[in-house]
Amino acid sequence: MQKIEGWGRTPKATQGIIPLYWSTDDLPDLDGHTCLPYGLGRSYGDSCLNDGGVALTTATMNRLIAFDAEAGLLRCEAGASLDAILRFAVPRGWFLPTTPGTKFVTVGGAIANDIHGKNHHRAGTFGCHLKQFELLRSDGQRLICSPDQNPTWFAATIGGLGLTGLITWAEFTLRPITSAMIQVESVKFRNLDEFFEISAASDKDFEYTVAWVDCLATGDSLGRGIFMRGNHHAAPEGSRSLIPHNQPKLTMPVDLPLFTLNRLSVKAFNSLYYGRLRLGASRKLQHYDPFFYPLDSINHWNRIYGARGFFQYQFVTPFSKDGEAIREVFSRIARSGQGSFLAVLKSFGNITSPGLMSFPAPGVTLALDFPNAGTKTLSLFKELDRVVINAGGRFYPAKDGRLPAEHFQTNYPQWREFSAFIDPAFSSSFWRRVTCSS
Repeated sequence: MQKIEGWGRTPKATQGIIPLYWSTDDLPDLDGHTCLPYGLGRSYGDSCLNDGGVALTTATMNRLIAFDAEAGLLRCEAGASLDAILRFAVPRGWFLPTTPGTKFVTVGGAIANDIHGKNHHRAGTFGCHLKQFELLRSDGQRLICSPDQNPTWFAATIGGLGLTGLITWAEFTLRPITSAMIQVESVKFRNLDEFFEISAASDKDFEYTVAWVDCLATGDSLGRGIFMRGNHHAAPEGSRSLIPHNQPKLTMPVDLPLFTLNRLSVKAFNSLYYGRLRLGASRKLQHYDPFFYPLDSINHWNRIYGARGFFQYQFVTPFSKDGEAIREVFSRIARSGQGSFLAVLKSFGNITSPGLMSFPAPGVTLALDFPNAGTKTLSLFKELDRVVINAGGRFYPAKDGRLPAEHFQTNYPQWREFSAFIDPAFSSSFWRRVTCSS
């Protein structure tokens, strides 16, 4: 048994580790334990953990199997990373259909959490681009799942948190590009009213939209920030620039002390970051790597939050005229003094995911990182939970490490229907936690 943790480093688990390979015909002997697929461990909380059980590590199932260069159709093993796919696809004029804020996730993890990105309003979730995948069950069944073949298993596995069985391979479509560059505009906004105006206008003309927000600003500056929007650069014929990204060169070598991330340091960072851009729009041509994956430039950046780790808090609330719930969340965070310098705000579109348990819904989503200060942090979350629930919002399981069971079950009333698809040999710390009261 080994210690294992999610990206937020809280909570932690002790479990067995069994690496999987393509040559594996069936699941390994679990010796009476339950199991859970484990990719690259970038889920923040405990959805990738199975305390007391077995982690089936899939990073060794990482082959690219087949590629249709005309249609952009890629088949790969579930342990293949988005990092590896980009290195293969970009020089050939293709890009991921949608991507989260890190490329160090596996395709299996992308399916299990039905990831979304800056282009949700145009492209929906990763599940929207899946053609088919194979699901290996603990009884030896191998199910080919697609919208037409075993469609209920297809829906249950997309966003199914790795609980329906082991995805062995998947097939999905890429999107064509003529350049590795993104035409980026950054627009400063003075408050949430301006954010909503810019967001509504930007979704019409830009494929990628997202905003950084100063969550400690108050008064007339509540919700101020910088809105970033972009489109793939259309390179002229004969001048293609399809150079993939480099490996990160920097590493956070040690855990920082918790006191380095306090109200003063976060406020200073937020003020400097907000102040770096004048009012108006700044335009530049930028490689896709820093645009989509700014934190990937530093290995082990989660050590910034110290040995106690951190929580990421992400939710979506339905659209409203004045964004009342988002305003209340920012107001409570500012009053608490527990600011986050990673506060990301975005509008989701109306594209419905095929996943039964998928997180995105039409509305506004906010993701924040909080250093783990123990009871103080958890008390703040209880306040914020009430605001989100009262607004009809819900939370993202891939980011969660402490959501009470009653809130999860309110968020996802279809969880009982989903339970029928869970493989009896599969379990997770997250699932036991959020269904324990039933």
